[in-house]
Amino acid sequence: MVAALNETLLDESRVPAVIADVQALIDAEVSAKSGASGLALKGGYGAVKKVGPSIVPDAIEGLLPAFVTKLEPYWQAFTASGEAGFSEYLVARGEEVADSLLGVTDERIEGSDRGAVKKVYSSLRPSAKKNVIEALPRLGALVQKHAN
Repeated sequence: MVAALNETLLDESRVPAVIADVQALIDAEVSAKSGASGLALKGGYGAVKKVGPSIVPDAIEGLLPAFVTKLEPYWQAFTASGEAGFSEYLVARGEEVADSLLGVTDERIEGSDRGAVKKVYSSLRPSAKKNVIEALPRLGALVQKHAN
């Protein structure tokens, strides 16, 4: 049987590397955006980072267990499927996976007491699903790297 993601990705010895890779993934995704929506995303992300340089890594650390929980059923189904790449598996289920992952952030942002973060999130949320779907190839590769 394949190890559960919480046993691998959340293993105390791996968490710092996972957090660093998730932050690199976010940075790469934001950097790759273009056009007006990309400019808005870059501006919002930059604003959040200026509010506090630890906000992004702290948010990743705080959200990681919930994201891992949401990804677990996909990981288990993927490993049972015999498919080669988790990225491709996630992409094939993009809308469903994006909705599942965004449910985590929607719930968390509601409980935030950081007005600036809430304001930025609410302005970016309408395009978030598209952005999450676009990030699934990198996310799948990151999970597969750390889960194996």
